[in-house]
Amino acid sequence: MTSHVVPGLEARFALAEVVANEAGLLAIDYFKRRSTLVIETKRDPQDVVSIADRDVENLIRARIKEAFPTDGVLGEEYGLEATGSGFTWIVDPIDGTSPFVNGMPNWCVSIGLLHGGIPVVGVIYAPCHDELYAAALGHGATLNGKPLSVDSRRTIRDSVTGIGANNHVTPALVGRIVERLLDAGGNFVRNGSGALMLAYVAAGRLVGYYEPYMHAWDCMAGYCLVKEAGGWYYPFPTDGEGLTKGAPVLAAAPGAIEDLRKIAAL
Repeated sequence: MTSHVVPGLEARFALAEVVANEAGLLAIDYFKRRSTLVIETKRDPQDVVSIADRDVENLIRARIKEAFPTDGVLGEEYGLEATGSGFTWIVDPIDGTSPFVNGMPNWCVSIGLLHGGIPVVGVIYAPCHDELYAAALGHGATLNGKPLSVDSRRTIRDSVTGIGANNHVTPALVGRIVERLLDAGGNFVRNGSGALMLAYVAAGRLVGYYEPYMHAWDCMAGYCLVKEAGGWYYPFPTDGEGLTKGAPVLAAAPGAIEDLRKIAAL
């Protein structure tokens, strides 16, 4: 917990929870009729976007603008709108679009909030599991209202670590990361949603999560959740253009930090 005071935090935290639920309902409606969606390919054939991503982000942006018109918003689909209030919302309307369009439940709505470059709110809603992860600076982290705390006794050797990969990273590098983790006695999973795997770190399901290159909209909400659950995260650059570019993402329970920093070479 922290004594750092952020004026207006509680109202924004409450909004994030309401909007994540509303956005999740819209997203799961699309999910149920995904065979009718127009799927577009981005730079890489594995990187896809659908009308659902855009509609869900538009909904989230509209709700934020209604409530806090001078807050900034950075979203995966529509980029950065500058802040006049010192708050910047970091939104991924559907993290795990590939699982989403392929009919797997491992996707979520991720809504984070930055103030002074620090993640101060993190709300992740996984509609297929009806799980709402919520955290705010100094308020702790919860899953469907029940408090979350990481287990400081767990290590990579008696737990599972989440690993992420994408077309920004060479297959050889991903192979080396997995090899180092397995050599150290660990094991790994990848479910297609970095945001959801970070929420799983906060919930104690994973002992850590590492991805060599992620964007802010994938990790900011999860970082707040992990920190408020008693975990640790590797800082993400939030100044200037750093916020809109990718960077390494690493989060861990206390007993896994040292091992995972070695494996990630961070």
